[in-house]
Amino acid sequence: MFSTAARSLGIAPLPSVPAAPPQGPLIDALPARVAAALWRGDQMGTLVSTVRASGFAALDAELPGGGWPCHAVTEILMPQSGTLEWRLLAPLLRDVCAAGRSVVAVGPPKAPHLPGLRWQGLRERQLVWVQADTPAERLWASEQLVRANSCGVLLAWLPQVRQEQIRRLQVLAAGHEGPVFLCRPSAAAQESSAAPLRVLARVGPDWTLQLDIVKRKGPPLQASLSLPSVPGGLQAIMTPRLRFPSRLVPQEMPQTLSREVDHAVVRTPASQPRQPRRPGTVHH
Repeated sequence: MFSTAARSLGIAPLPSVPAAPPQGPLIDALPARVAAALWRGDQMGTLVSTVRASGFAALDAELPGGGWPCHAVTEILMPQSGTLEWRLLAPLLRDVCAAGRSVVAVGPPKAPHLPGLRWQGLRERQLVWVQADTPAERLWASEQLVRANSCGVLLAWLPQVRQEQIRRLQVLAAGHEGPVFLCRPSAAAQESSAAPLRVLARVGPDWTLQLDIVKRKGPPLQASLSLPSVPGGLQAIMTPRLRFPSRLVPQEMPQTLSREVDHAVVRTPASQPRQPRRPGTVHH
């Protein structure tokens, strides 16, 4: 505001000058590596590190960078561990084995089924199974493998891992060239995690996997992804009719099954209490 004292001295106010428009987005002045690490919350982020294709085009289209991230931790959340993670990661593991790198599984709840993995394209020579029974042993083995950068892909089953332990694994994974996957129960989706990518997998109809992206570097994904994933070995012997088993199930149950079957319930009438016999009374 132009002061009253300046008006009394005969000083005219200066004409208002509009603010100069910015010379360009501020992001243009940043180094390329820093600019690539910046992203808006409503846009899909671009990863600075490399990615590996998941083998599912629909999934790659929703993952930042177009694939599973390297140099980072990815959480796979499931209602029950032991089967879905192998089906979800089978295309990636097949490519890693074909490149001559090893796949290390730390503490799987079930022994890896080698014939089934062989049908998925995994080679026994590239598969390393680390049998660790206690949570401390699984965590220690995972940290040492990530720190040593000694495998192409690491799968670690850590159902009881804590948040600070995931944060430490994420820091160590920055020096690991391949993806690092943590398999955890689906209830862990309600917990916070330092992993930049978290997916929730469950069984879908017609041999599909239903996948929800719980956390990613980008806007939330509202709809679930349906990924075709026939277990290894069944594709060659499966008939066209069994390829879509949901079509064999009737859409509506017969009405006769929904009725109450009262005739099947046997109810015995309550017995009447016997009257005491009076003296001198004869009952026929």
